[in-house]
Amino acid sequence: MIQNHEIDYKIYGEELQFVEIELDPQETAIAESGAFMMMDNGIEMQTIFGDGSQQQGTGLFGKLLSAGKRLLIGESLFMTAFTNTGQGKKRVSFAAPYTGKIIAFDLQQLGGKIIAQKDAFLCAAKGVSIGIEFQKRLGTGIFGGEGFIMEKLEGDGLAFAHAGGYVIEKILQPGEILKVDTGCVVAYTAGVDFDIEFIRGIKNWMFGGEGLFFAIMRGPGKVWLQSLPISRLAGRIMQYGTYNRKEEGSILGGLGNLLDGRE
Repeated sequence: MIQNHEIDYKIYGEELQFVEIELDPQETAIAESGAFMMMDNGIEMQTIFGDGSQQQGTGLFGKLLSAGKRLLIGESLFMTAFTNTGQGKKRVSFAAPYTGKIIAFDLQQLGGKIIAQKDAFLCAAKGVSIGIEFQKRLGTGIFGGEGFIMEKLEGDGLAFAHAGGYVIEKILQPGEILKVDTGCVVAYTAGVDFDIEFIRGIKNWMFGGEGLFFAIMRGPGKVWLQSLPISRLAGRIMQYGTYNRKEEGSILGGLGNLLDGRE
């Protein structure tokens, strides 16, 4: 069995982070297109079909099937491989797409598998497989929204994901239950049971503003949560973009629009 490449890394920044990966000669890191930030001379870029892992399948049909599933989780058919073809250590950096935190997953220490939200993957050591994870329960699929189709990261190397806002890691004991907004779930280990529960009481969802359902996470295992889902951030930006300041008064409203560049 071919093991994942063993890479070293360092995460820089606070709210808008990037991760710097150090590659030994002939070591390779893979990333989604658009994540690249900078690299040392001596690193060769190559576009590959799928994720380049050994679990991708053999033959054209196997590769098409594996890569095609990635479209369902918002990932592209192609990825970019960054290989150190020079002498000595070389560095390549990948940037977060929006404000938040970069999470490093050591898959060897996490049972070889992490289940993450769609679009969470940033980059990884070559050999990490990025696939699709369907939730087992029908209720989760119908009502779970963001929690139905998730992506799985498998292997024994390092993988990096990005989440919005502040990220907290919680360890759940066997049978311990955590109730979470479905959009705030970033990732969890394979041993965690994931389900969707209906919020009882008509007042809760009509006037509470928290939606109809939330996720039930049951241990044992680790769970990573984010304080600012990208869907929530996008919703606030849309709301602000269509906001009308007329009720603020003619002088203040006009001045505010001038300062914002709306007039």
